[in-house]
Amino acid sequence: MNQQIEFLSDGGDDVRELPLYLSPEAEHWLDWWHVTMRITTLTQTAKGLPETSGEGTVSLQTDVLRDLERIKWFLWHGNVFKALQVLGCVESNLEAEEFTSGNATAQKLYKAVSEFTTYIKNNQGFIPNYGERYRNGERISTGFAESTVNQVVSKRMVKKQQMRWSQRGAHLLLQIRTRVLNGEWEETFRQWYPGFRAERQPALA
Repeated sequence: MNQQIEFLSDGGDDVRELPLYLSPEAEHWLDWWHVTMRITTLTQTAKGLPETSGEGTVSLQTDVLRDLERIKWFLWHGNVFKALQVLGCVESNLEAEEFTSGNATAQKLYKAVSEFTTYIKNNQGFIPNYGERYRNGERISTGFAESTVNQVVSKRMVKKQQMRWSQRGAHLLLQIRTRVLNGEWEETFRQWYPGFRAERQPALA
């Protein structure tokens, strides 16, 4: 009960409330994997902006791509204040482009950047210095779990898969897997089948 617990999540309100319910004293951090995935999506969209600009001026695409790299750097070092400042500049530039040229990509990106700004504001209290945690060997991401879900669970639940899992079947399998990882599976199995392999008694000296 006194074990120190750390939760890493995607930053959703409902997910943040669950750790508070389970362990009010636990630490809750925003998963770096989800931050980088969002920035990657913004970067891919930004590449659709005009590559050229007026003579002697930097194109909006170059400007936005540079600022997204700066935002990622600031967030990696836990500097939310500076990240939000740069996000505000990006929003202003995109809004101006959308207003003056009606560029569809600028409009789409403006909306996405606004949503990302709100996302960071809502989670600013849960953004640590990821770089420092990484150097100290502390967990900053659950990317390995996301990868497992994509490769194992999702693959087994697609319609084209012959050995397809049902939602109930996948849920029950994950419950068993959790008990195995927690070292509780044998005890659980013994509760279901009392005659299964009685616990060994310590040998007398």
